[in-house]
Amino acid sequence: MKKVTKSARRVLALSIVLAVLGTGTVLAQGPLPPPPPPTQVPIDGGVLLLAAAGAAYGAKKVYNKRKHKAE
Repeated sequence: MKKVTKSARRVLALSIVLAVLGTGTVLAQGPLPPPPPPTQVPIDGGVLLLAAAGAAYGAKKVYNKRKHKAE
């Protein structure tokens, strides 16, 4: 059987150390992506329709109260 020299052992040990230390960098994950911006709810026709219905209901209540006072 062939004897392993001292320099061959050093090269082998250095190769193993570099391989072990190098895999940590290769397997590391990058930073997480930033979260998406919050969604904003637009005020569309539904809210405006609700406000118009509330105004109409209030106007009807005022009209009925004035009519009732006049009688």
